[in-house]
Amino acid sequence: MSPTNSKNFDSLRSLLAELQVRKQIIEINAPVDPNLELAEIHRRVVAAGGPALLFKNVVGSPFSLVTNLFGTTERVNLAFGNELKDTIAKLAAFPHSMLPPALSKVWAERNTLSKLFKVGTSVTSESPATEVIETPANLAALPFTKSWPADGGFFLTLPLVYTEDPETKISNLGMYRMQRFDAASTGMHFQIGKGGGYHLFRAKELGKKLACNVFLGGPPALILSAIAPLPENVPELLLASLVQGKKLKISRNSDTLLFPATAECVLCGSIDPRESKPEGPFGDHYGYYSLEHDFPVFRVDKVLRRRDAIFPATVVGKPRQEDFYIGNYLQEALSPLFPLVMPGVKSLWSFGETGFHSLSAAQVRERYRKEALSSAFRILGEGQLSLTKFLLLTDQTVNLRSIRAVLEVILERYDPAVDLHVFQHTSMDTLDYTGRKLNEGSKGVLIGVGNPIRTLPRVVKSSPPNYLREATMFCAGCIVVSGESFTAKRNLPEKIAAEPYFTEWPLVVLVDDVARTVQSDQDFLWTVFTRFDPGHDLFLQNQHAERFHVGGNCPLVIDARMKPSYPAELVVDDQTDSLVTKRWGEYFK
Repeated sequence: MSPTNSKNFDSLRSLLAELQVRKQIIEINAPVDPNLELAEIHRRVVAAGGPALLFKNVVGSPFSLVTNLFGTTERVNLAFGNELKDTIAKLAAFPHSMLPPALSKVWAERNTLSKLFKVGTSVTSESPATEVIETPANLAALPFTKSWPADGGFFLTLPLVYTEDPETKISNLGMYRMQRFDAASTGMHFQIGKGGGYHLFRAKELGKKLACNVFLGGPPALILSAIAPLPENVPELLLASLVQGKKLKISRNSDTLLFPATAECVLCGSIDPRESKPEGPFGDHYGYYSLEHDFPVFRVDKVLRRRDAIFPATVVGKPRQEDFYIGNYLQEALSPLFPLVMPGVKSLWSFGETGFHSLSAAQVRERYRKEALSSAFRILGEGQLSLTKFLLLTDQTVNLRSIRAVLEVILERYDPAVDLHVFQHTSMDTLDYTGRKLNEGSKGVLIGVGNPIRTLPRVVKSSPPNYLREATMFCAGCIVVSGESFTAKRNLPEKIAAEPYFTEWPLVVLVDDVARTVQSDQDFLWTVFTRFDPGHDLFLQNQHAERFHVGGNCPLVIDARMKPSYPAELVVDDQTDSLVTKRWGEYFK
């Protein structure tokens, strides 16, 4: 069967119908508890590369719930198609292909240009989302889910949050988890660097409440556009229209903001910037709990929905989950734009295995000494890329998706005296707890350009010093070691950095469990880069400060041990694990 382009999917139901045809969805008719049980079923199916799941009998709710819509590369490509990738690639080539300008060149690109005239919205008065209008709202009937044992409550995990700037009316569509507080209110987990939070900030300045609509369901393209790292003030609805290849049908209901005409459910209400409430904990996509903090409260005035609404949901946790596949799709689609918006950056890749913001790598130009650092500033100043915690840069042609290849190229070339740059007191992703305060931490940049300056060791020749338990090479030049815990011996990385045994190794990574860390690239990326803060956990031999720059000699030591201040790693509780194992055959009759 030929691939179906996302332009055919103007609703959640049209996608579900195609998944049925392709045998890529399974209906589960057995009763399933949204309290932990449902999430564990989902996680096991995702880990196995299995199909989407339509839960028809969610305990405590009359509505169906669908998960794992995007849990494989195949389904992501099906849901979103090639329209976006093809159009962006052609638009990115325009500055070169259209010069010098000529009518023949414009005519040759007429199909691409015509697509831009189809982008936008069209208003319709007909919407199945208004079949039922509930005032007051009753969120208790909706299938919110609890995914991890220490979660603070039940959450919506695929809500599409629509707001408008109180003055300019420029719209934003974001995806922020929503914890149910009661029948008519939820938390609104606005994070830094996101458009919804900017709108609330402006509402606070004006002394107003912020009107808000939350969509559930509708065109799948809305989900992609909601998480896309678009420049501020670029409406996500335009991107959704481009993905679909046609105008997005929207509707309105009396005094509400707009909503997609094919939505399953719409929560209509407002957020008072003066009101906040403790929200969380929540098992998040870094693989740890994000903790309880005060966040804005969304007050729901009414609920619009289909009579037989189907609610989309997801489960996040230690990568790889659904968001990993969507994030990679977006990177591939947007990559042709990187050299345009960031001159000097030839290609860029953020590692979803680290939660995306923890680690990025880029191939850059080095036409004059330290030009790579200029590219680093470009990357760290660009939209959501500004939340990147650690950045690896090289001018060599290398497969950026291979952490081993990237590390080897850089470790051959970096000079520890001048090529490590650490910036203290910077913003940090709200969900990253390696910093010392919420939303605050540090950033690091490691540059390896030009010709190699060392030959990398490719074998561990002898046993490590007796104060270490084990040492294993991850890749050429990088050795992973373990010793006492952070609590027991905080200064262990300084001792390692000064140890002559490690002088030939340009990078030493200190972890709690070597075997677990090196068993795969995925485990190395997650364990190392979600467990260190550059400003506190990087060490060099003979480390010293020259004015405001810290330099030294090899090795560079990363202390990636768990710290007492870090949240707990996400682990399924024994009771849920046993229950799902026992009932597994019932789910798939």
